[in-house]
Amino acid sequence: MERVDVVLGIDIGGTNTEFGFVDKDGKCVLEGSITTNAQEPAERLFERLFAKVTEMELQAGDGLQLVGIGIGAPNANYYKGTVEQPPNLNWGIVDVINIVRGYRNLPAAITNDANAAAIGEMQFGAARGMKNFIVITLGTGLGSGIVVNGSVVYGHDGFAGEIGHVIVVPGGRECGCGRNGCLEAYASASGIRRTVFELLCDDNDASLLRDIPFNQLTAKDIYDAAMQDDAIALKAFEFTGEILGETLANSVAYLSPEAIILFGGLAASGDLLFKPAQEAMESNMLNIFAGKTRLLPSALTNGNTAVLGAAALMWNDLAAAKN
Repeated sequence: MERVDVVLGIDIGGTNTEFGFVDKDGKCVLEGSITTNAQEPAERLFERLFAKVTEMELQAGDGLQLVGIGIGAPNANYYKGTVEQPPNLNWGIVDVINIVRGYRNLPAAITNDANAAAIGEMQFGAARGMKNFIVITLGTGLGSGIVVNGSVVYGHDGFAGEIGHVIVVPGGRECGCGRNGCLEAYASASGIRRTVFELLCDDNDASLLRDIPFNQLTAKDIYDAAMQDDAIALKAFEFTGEILGETLANSVAYLSPEAIILFGGLAASGDLLFKPAQEAMESNMLNIFAGKTRLLPSALTNGNTAVLGAAALMWNDLAAAKN
């Protein structure tokens, strides 16, 4: 039986860490998930992660050949192989690639989770054939991956492209990064939860969300309520889409992308988010860019999308090494 070459794609999130074996065509052969336990040291996460990976390798038998490891994580530095002061993880500065090589002596690379998503969209998804686009990841926080002339923009220090941490409301909500008024504090799963509770305080509208404690409220609850025409939930999506669209109009002025792709759990809300975001983006667009940038959903549907993005990073590096 011929072995199939696969890479291990790892997506480290503030709540869960997803992982899987992905072949060069973007097929996720096996996948799994563990809780990140954000307050624990990074070393503990990778100890638990590779215990699960070993189980998967035993399950696969001789059918798979692991050839590399790609990792997407918040505040990851592709140049240095580190994660530095991630806003939703209690890690400080961690040399992730060095930790990983203690478990597997294979080619390994790490980048911002949104940069990984951008490479995934370019290799397997909605951005195939594009050379200029932005991916916005809408999860616990808001990440962004920017591709210009076919290459991810890293900047001189490896941290370029933090659209989630541009200030959209001066003196506004405190963000996980420690500053006030960042886009992430408004347009993300955690941001829309905060919006709901502000609306519940300010408005007297009846709402299905009034009896849910803040620590139990999820973006899925808000989506479900909106689908039942709940006034508070609908206002929350409208506000979130508007502030996102206004910021994207500024991003278009900087970069003139062919498309902006929304990726992640909040993006799955469809028109509830896309419609106000598209309208706000176009109404705030510099006239020379009007109607030129498409707002698209992710097309990474074959397996776990974030894992595919992390795997695409490694496949991209392996292909570059051959050239």
